[in-house]
Amino acid sequence: MSLLTVDLTNCDREPIHILGHIQSHGYLIAIQPDTYSIVHASENIVDLVNTPASQLVGQSVNALLANTDLAENVLVELLNVGKRNDSWETMNPHRFTLNGKVWNLIIHQHQELLLLEWEPTGDDRNAVMNQQLIAQALTEVQASRTLSDLLQNTAQRIKTIIGYDRVMVYRFSADWHGHVVAEAKDDHLEPFLGLHYPASDIPRQARELYKINLVRLIANVDSTPSPILSDPDWSEDQPLDLTHSVLRAVSPVHIEYLKNMGVQASMSISLLYRGELWGLISCHNTTPRFVDFQARQTAKFVSQLLSAALEFRKDEEDKTNLLQYTQIGQRLHEQLLLGDDVARALTKSSVTALDVTEATGAALLFNDKVYRLGETPDESALRSLAVWLGTTDIETFLQTNQLPARYSPAEHFREVGAGILAIALSKELNEYLIWFKPEQVQQVTWAGNPNKPVTVDNDGQQRLTPRKSFDAWTEIVRNTSESWNEAEIGSVVKLREDILQVITKQANEVRLLNQRLQVAYEELDAFSYTVSHDLRTPLSSIRCYSEIIQEEYGQEFNEDARELFQKITESTERMQRLIRHILYYSRMGRTDYSIQPIEMKPLLQNIREELLIANKDRSVRIDIGDTPSITGDPTMIHQVFSNLLSNSAKYTQRAPEAVIQVNGQQTDDEVVYSVVDNGIGFDMKHAGKMFDLFKRLENAREFEGTGVGLAIVKRIINRHQGKIWFHSEPNRGTTFTLSFPVTTH
Repeated sequence: MSLLTVDLTNCDREPIHILGHIQSHGYLIAIQPDTYSIVHASENIVDLVNTPASQLVGQSVNALLANTDLAENVLVELLNVGKRNDSWETMNPHRFTLNGKVWNLIIHQHQELLLLEWEPTGDDRNAVMNQQLIAQALTEVQASRTLSDLLQNTAQRIKTIIGYDRVMVYRFSADWHGHVVAEAKDDHLEPFLGLHYPASDIPRQARELYKINLVRLIANVDSTPSPILSDPDWSEDQPLDLTHSVLRAVSPVHIEYLKNMGVQASMSISLLYRGELWGLISCHNTTPRFVDFQARQTAKFVSQLLSAALEFRKDEEDKTNLLQYTQIGQRLHEQLLLGDDVARALTKSSVTALDVTEATGAALLFNDKVYRLGETPDESALRSLAVWLGTTDIETFLQTNQLPARYSPAEHFREVGAGILAIALSKELNEYLIWFKPEQVQQVTWAGNPNKPVTVDNDGQQRLTPRKSFDAWTEIVRNTSESWNEAEIGSVVKLREDILQVITKQANEVRLLNQRLQVAYEELDAFSYTVSHDLRTPLSSIRCYSEIIQEEYGQEFNEDARELFQKITESTERMQRLIRHILYYSRMGRTDYSIQPIEMKPLLQNIREELLIANKDRSVRIDIGDTPSITGDPTMIHQVFSNLLSNSAKYTQRAPEAVIQVNGQQTDDEVVYSVVDNGIGFDMKHAGKMFDLFKRLENAREFEGTGVGLAIVKRIINRHQGKIWFHSEPNRGTTFTLSFPVTTH
């Protein structure tokens, strides 16, 4: 059977958080926090307390110390302190002298159980040295060094703290394969710096645990794990979850992997960037080696400093790039407004469309002509590419750094265009602005062949096994360019709005619609209005009749019937809201609007007051900055800001304090307002249909909504000859920016 027919996800499904064993260098019990009764105990606990685990499960925690030199109530008193303080982390580790030996006791609570774990203590003399290393690490992070130096020095510092033979900084790529970007090792070991490891080496569920448990120790791969015994009355369907355990046993597959590498002890420390896994500090030792809790915490603190430095450096880089692209975009906007030739403004002026990204080439297909900047495919290839773009689902933009994988003819021009970022100006007219990045041929050196070998077990089932050879295995990667970053995507989305505004102003009716399509649009618009309007009467009847039935016969209903009638009422309310939105959206095409100066401060204050009342049960702050007046229809402008601020309030529900900022500024030509929140945000790569009717982004589906509000906003902005654009990042909030001309005709 071919390797392709083997289930490559079997490693991803291994339940590594409920393996039912712990590593043998420590001991574990799990107790119920209300009764302190023992429901789970590691079989080796007898070595610690001289009482077999089978005699402990089902007993009070006092039984644990019955055969030791400690008073039975010592542990209960300690647990009572933690319970009163409602904190276990601040107690970890607790020094525990038992039968003449000192242990570290680590306690945590998970899934309504308290887990108590004992492991050996280390040399107290190392504590002073570790404090010095922390101070050095803090100084290192604050110094203006390169990222490469920072990673290398961190690897060396971790090696000093834990005393392992090898410490590597391992960075994940977008497809989750890893790359060793820094290394500190003993001189006799061969270097792993620069090697790549496939994503299957660290399966998905392991990566999720790395985000929860930042430090993971495997003290001896040859030790025999100790099984966990459970109270006979405990349900077999509820195995002990060891997600947060410091002693959790190791997957047999991973043990086999480490042995194949010649590693006897392993330790990993997570590196996070904005809450997601950026990489790992991976530590290997050729002999068994235990690292005590305090040393692991010191290493963890150093890694957290590095994580903070990564985030700070990336944020600064993003701000710099965004500012640069914004300034260039403003210049292009000015050029577009000053002239009547879109192509000339984008390709023949002092600043061109090529300058708005880090691309090496750009092409404008407009008015049946092709304009080329920098290094691009030839005109014939560009026209064919535009035809292909018309067959894709591109609405606003399309980006890829592996174009030949999606469009095979691109292999012929990969030297100049292995990656593209394209914005659609008019799919109907085959008009696009496309940026190109060249192929970056990479020689990737893997630590062994990345394809896992297939073996057949006794049952005849095929399984993937860890590879046994880690000799360098080289692969040439082609057809791939440098990736497009968020700042580049945001800048071209804004540029598209600028271009479309000018195009619409110059020849809206002639370019986009002929008379027949316009009539069809108006008829469809009137039809949707009529249908929506006519739906309101039967819907009101449904609600009215259901309420009458509840009033007349409600006493005779059981609980299920009352719930069903309540759901009918709630469903009709949701349907009525949706119909109101559709009616408003449909009416926008026909309703006359009154143009007049609008004082924005009282309008925004009124919206703020309504939102604060509606969200009185949570912490919401709405800051209103400068409020220059806008020329427009008061009702429509109120609808725009009410929709945007309501969305901000809705999508900040997860934040401890929702912060929404509204600010305006006026230039000679336009008034610009921004609405900024600290909500869930979204990935700009998936925002192409933001203003489409009934379209909602994937991460917004858990929040109630109709998918009509932003479509209404966009339509109102268009009627006012304005523009709206946005910038967002997942879990980093969203900024909507609106511009209105100073005078509207």
